[in-house]
Parts: sequence; structure tokens; C-alpha cells
Amino acid sequence: MRLGTAAAAAVSTVIGTGAAVLAAGRYASDVALKPAPDRPFPGDGRLTVHATTADRVTLTRSLSALRPGRYGLTGRNCHAVIGPVCDDEPHAADTVVRRLERITHGTLGRGTRLRLTPQVHIGSPSDALGLECADVDVPGELGALPTWFVPGERETWVIAVHGLGTTREHPMVVMPFLQRHHFPVLAPAYRNDLGAPRTTDGIGHLGDTEWRDVDAVIRYALRYGARRVILHGWSTGATMALHTAAHSVLRDRIAGLVLDSPVLDWRATVRALAAAHRVPRPVLPLAVRAAEGSTGLHSDRLAEARDPALLSVPTLIFHGPGDTIAPWTASRRLKAARPDLVSLHTVSDAPHGAMWNAEPEEYEESLRRFLTPLM
Repeated sequence: MRLGTAAAAAVSTVIGTGAAVLAAGRYASDVALKPAPDRPFPGDGRLTVHATTADRVTLTRSLSALRPGRYGLTGRNCHAVIGPVCDDEPHAADTVVRRLERITHGTLGRGTRLRLTPQVHIGSPSDALGLECADVDVPGELGALPTWFVPGERETWVIAVHGLGTTREHPMVVMPFLQRHHFPVLAPAYRNDLGAPRTTDGIGHLGDTEWRDVDAVIRYALRYGARRVILHGWSTGATMALHTAAHSVLRDRIAGLVLDSPVLDWRATVRALAAAHRVPRPVLPLAVRAAEGSTGLHSDRLAEARDPALLSVPTLIFHGPGDTIAPWTASRRLKAARPDLVSLHTVSDAPHGAMWNAEPEEYEESLRRFLTPLM
């Protein structure tokens, strides 16, 4: 009896441990597949405000605070836009001074805790940038997709698709450039975004299903005057663009792809996102398995996104070694496999989705050279 009791207890312990491990894996998968703007990515440590003037802000010195370029600075009930580091400004050794371009809302009081974000603008293109903009509803597979339409004169339209942990406000960083070059722009919210249709599971599929919403936006563009489209995607939005170019029946109307920080190794991305939310390292492999189970993701199907044989249009990639969410080695391999179609603009010292932020002028010049023959 004692042996039987001990055996039963051991079995119960194993079952309990197994259930706990599975639950941990599901949790890790869930936080990885439900990124939100208020959840920081790895490396996005909190910054503390030490002082502000009309055009300067002093922050605690850190690698994040020293990143070159232009970023949003966001916290609870506060958003500002900051520019380059001001090396010539006097400051304490443990601080850094940056140009303060504007405070969108809230205040930057001493001691305020904030973080950098590549999402510079908030609101609509008309409110944030003063651009003419219409709110349209694009008929999608699951329902209407709220979409901003910024008009332009060209018959080649740009469809701007945001990615992980951001909203359609993120692509506004390139809208002034596109407007100066007369491109009409559509920036959609897609499934599971705020205001867009929700799926039954409520989680992201890393572009594997979301690309059908991009396909719907292409149909809308062609219905209302576009002859061709260029897909400009960030993060999983870039992955969606690749899936669309490979599978859409309208792929012959896609003139080119612009991929910013594309997610081409989805396992690495799931592990990185789970780790960002302090999931223990031993549980990370379970997060990948749980993601496969909960979404139906399979390596063969997702691998199509980076299959060089499926590329058929000119493609410009913005990526760099500082991306800890989507390793840029996959972008380098895609460039090496299809040098006839793929150009890679390497950006150093930029986190995931922040290639424009790190060097706006260089980014836009590369984009101009790429788009010119496609106009």
C-alpha cells in the first residue's frame, strides 16, 4: 500500500508539473503573440527625466537614451518627441541631453518614467501632420478594416502596414515623405487591432493569416484608382507583405516591396518576445511549441515568407544588427539569395522597427532611389 501510495503521489506530481509547464508555455506564447503598444520590447528600458527646458530634455544615461535619431518618448498619460543627443550641452556624467522637439500631451516632470518608441506621431495624419486624410472602411475577410487614406496624384499607391506592438500611427513617420512625392497612401488597421474585426483566438499569427487583410486593401486601392501598389511593411507587417506578394491573386499589381525589420525567423521572434516579458529561459522552447499549437503555425508555411524563389518584384529591406526581435541575418540571407531583386540598407544601432528613427534622412533617400523607377 505504501509503495502504491508513493507511486500515485509521484504520478500526481509529474502530472502536476507537466500541467504547470504546459501552462507556462501557453502563457509565454500568449504574451509573445499579443504584443501591445504599452508592452516594451527587449532593451526598451525605462528612462527617467531629470530636467526639461523649452527645447531640451535630460534623461538618465543608458544605451537606450544614447541611441541616435528621432523617437517618441512615451509613458503613462504622456508623449513627447525627441531628437538627437546634444553632446555640447553641459550635463552630469550619469545623464544625457537630447533635443526636445515637442510635448504632444502630458508633462515631462522631474522623475517621470518613460521609454523610447519608434512610434513618433499619435492621432491621425490630419491631426498629427496636417495632411489631408479620409477615414475609410475597407471590406475585409472578417469585416470592415478602418483605414486612413492620404490622397496623392500618382497611380501607384503605397499600402503602409504596421507590425508588432504598434498601431497604424507608426507608418506616419514616412507619410510626409510619401506626400511630398505625391503617392496616395492607405494605412489600415487589421484583424485584432483596436477597432478592427477580432479573430476567435484573439492572437497574432505573425502574418500567416493577416496577409489576407492586406490583400483586401489592395482590392480597395485598385477599385478606387490605383494601377499598381507598393507594400511598405514593418515587422510582421513586412512579413504580411511578403505573404501577399507570394499568394495574392492580385500579385501582378504589386510593383515593389519595402520591408522594415521583417520577421523572417518566427521562432526567434516568439522566443525574444516571451523573454521580454520575463518568461524563464527553460520555458522559451515551450513558448514556440505552444505558439505552433494555438495558431496552427507550421515552419514550412511560414518559411515561404523568406523563400527567395517566391520573390518576383523589386524589394528594399531596412534592417540592422541591433534588432533583437527579428534577427537581421535572415534579411542578409534573402539579399544574398536574390541580389537581382533585393537591396539591403543596413542600419546600425537601431532597435526593432526603428530603422527610420535611427537615420531619417538616409532612410528616406534610400526609399526615394528605390521608388523612383516604380512611380
